Amino acid sequence: MFKQISMVLLVAVLGCTPRVSIQPPPPKLDKVTVTHPRNIVLMIGDGMGMGQITAALYANNGHLNLARMPVVGYQKTHSSESLRTDSAASATAMACGEKTYNSAIGLNKDSIPCRTILEELDERGWATGLVATVSITHATPAAFIAHQNMRSKYESIALDFLETDIDLVIGGGMKYFSARRHDGRNLIAEWKRRGYYVSDYFRKGLNRLAPPPGANMVYFTADNHPLSHMQGRDYLPDAAAFSMEFLSGRSPKGFFIMIEGSQIDWACHANAADQLIEEMLDFDEAVGRVLAFAKRDRETLVIVTADHECGGVAVNPGSKLKRPRIEFTTHDHTASMVPVFAYGPKAELFSGVYDNTEIYFKMKQALGLLDEKPAAN
Repeated sequence: MFKQISMVLLVAVLGCTPRVSIQPPPPKLDKVTVTHPRNIVLMIGDGMGMGQITAALYANNGHLNLARMPVVGYQKTHSSESLRTDSAASATAMACGEKTYNSAIGLNKDSIPCRTILEELDERGWATGLVATVSITHATPAAFIAHQNMRSKYESIALDFLETDIDLVIGGGMKYFSARRHDGRNLIAEWKRRGYYVSDYFRKGLNRLAPPPGANMVYFTADNHPLSHMQGRDYLPDAAAFSMEFLSGRSPKGFFIMIEGSQIDWACHANAADQLIEEMLDFDEAVGRVLAFAKRDRETLVIVTADHECGGVAVNPGSKLKRPRIEFTTHDHTASMVPVFAYGPKAELFSGVYDNTEIYFKMKQALGLLDEKPAAN
């Protein structure tokens, strides 16, 4: 946890140049006319507000895959107790459709477990998955599958993973499943006894995996948290493409997956502009891989949003194309609204301004599982 500061910080970085190669403008997306999607890909850039998106856009010569998405809205991120949310409360709101208090995982504001969109669709026969660039027990992915009153209860969160027959898990945090201090259980062994294919970065790379036909899969990318992109982590775009192909043949109803670009938030907590650009462009490359799948498939709704903004990022005077001048006003989260981008069947539902709880209801409405959209909180 980064120490919160009481004074306003201004950290300027001139000419930060990402290692990610600048790409030409991507092709336009086709209009989709299917009535309802079969699949939903929810992508969350942790800490990603308009400042982060603008900085990445100009660092990348004015091009982002995000900018290809035809529908844009804004969501209000506040928790039940504060205008400033944390990832746990915001992800729970999107997963369950209920506001909750900061640090709560899959609970409502009264600490009662709420059914998540992943759990509901799993029970209805959809294939499901989670991908993250942090420990898979971290707040955002955890909120879609676990129910705990504190986001820091990583071993309890790991145990909750076994309560759902999730089809695919990719992320860090292996130690919370295999080297548990509280109960000594080996959850990896338990997964394997249930027919799961479990592997990790120690054994083989993601692109070398060959799970048996029909087996659910877990792939650990780190014992705790994966490295930053600047330190060599490079699996997110490949994991996004792999996960959609993996899930697409597993259920006639379709699939739901949440894919998180987790360390955008960490770069902003650290006020590290160069790292922010790296994480944003890595996430945007994953967005491009998802959009390529959706363009071919034509039955996949893609939603890209954030849980909150972090750092109070601005692109200030003196900025130039490929050389943005990035400044931060805080080391912490802010209460700024964050954008929601959508493409695919029923993408139009995601325009406008609404609470983050509406993400849950709009996804169900898109799938035809909600007759009438409830009023906003």
